[in-house]
Amino acid sequence: MQIRDMLVPVGEGVELEVRRIQHHDPKGPVLVFLHESLGSIALWRKFPEKLARATGCDALVYNRRGYGHSSDEILPRPYDFQEKEGSVWLPRLLDELGIERVALIGHSDGGSIALIAAGAMGDRVQALVTMAAHIYADHLTLAGMEEMAARYRETDIRERLERYHGHRTDDLFNAWQTVWRDEGFHAAMDFSVWLAAIECPAMIIQGENDEYGVPEQVTDIVAGIGASAREVFLEDTGHSPHLEKTDQVVALICGFLCSEIELKKQN
Repeated sequence: MQIRDMLVPVGEGVELEVRRIQHHDPKGPVLVFLHESLGSIALWRKFPEKLARATGCDALVYNRRGYGHSSDEILPRPYDFQEKEGSVWLPRLLDELGIERVALIGHSDGGSIALIAAGAMGDRVQALVTMAAHIYADHLTLAGMEEMAARYRETDIRERLERYHGHRTDDLFNAWQTVWRDEGFHAAMDFSVWLAAIECPAMIIQGENDEYGVPEQVTDIVAGIGASAREVFLEDTGHSPHLEKTDQVVALICGFLCSEIELKKQN
């Protein structure tokens, strides 16, 4: 596999930092990884490379606006920031790179954005996997944020995040906390249109011990998508299944994607 990092212009003066993982003879759609609110290309660790190798698919990992070397985002985040990321900026990035068929893999906020993108992009999305996605703020979401805010003040977590986010660390943390604590944002969140529009096979994953989301996040997403979606709860797993149970999650997603890609071929 070849791994390349680059900046890609996507219009309106915006550039996104991109990592491309490419095979000499790739199979199936391109795997597109969408990171969490405090995530980045680097914080996916080796997970994208392992999944790309296991499936034989090329992969695209990128930093959204405001992260890494991507262009700045406008703060505070508007209530529809997830919709814009999934329905505007991601399609623009794929267009610029000439990528036609994708499988979306999103974690936490990236999972929510992946749901929107799958609804917005139609049959361009061949398969969808989310881990710890949210379609509303529940009591665990808000309690988890309170705990993280205390840790940010009282422990070394700020310094650890600063290794990845540099001078943007405080802005990113405050942007995440501010919008998710805003009751106006809670009221504005309505994923029903996007979920109903998803037609591709979808696997909705959550750790049974996820500290940021109740199990109903999964069951409500699956109900909103319908027959093409399946739910998966992982035992002894928290908010980041791909980091806590990397090999198990690689095998799980690989099996799902490979079976669905094969079904596409047969049809």
